[in-house]
Amino acid sequence: RVQLVESGGGSVETGGSLRLSCAGSGFVFNTYSYLLMAWFRQEPGKAREVVATIDTRSGDTTYDDSVKGRFTISQDNAKNTLYLQMDNLKPEDTAMYNCAAKLWSDGSMYNQYDYNFHGQGTQVTVSS
Repeated sequence: RVQLVESGGGSVETGGSLRLSCAGSGFVFNTYSYLLMAWFRQEPGKAREVVATIDTRSGDTTYDDSVKGRFTISQDNAKNTLYLQMDNLKPEDTAMYNCAAKLWSDGSMYNQYDYNFHGQGTQVTVSS
């Protein structure tokens, strides 16, 4: 059974940093011909949005404009874990963050429904 379990969320002040982790089980990152991992976030009453993605084969990454230069997505295949390093956090970064895995190249990386698996999420709160 595939599971994605996030950790590392919490409450910080503006300008602070957090590192989110997403541990995968039931599947192995580097055994797929295509595997896109992503971090999403969702604020109450708003749609879930993609924050960052990483192609686990090529290492290519994408970022939402709102986090470019502040967030870094990375993977550790040995630990089967995805990370999101978040620096210079702002109040508008406050949201529930979850990781997701997309096992096929069809569909859109921006559509949460095109991902095969989602984690339950971890809350990030940034105070001003």
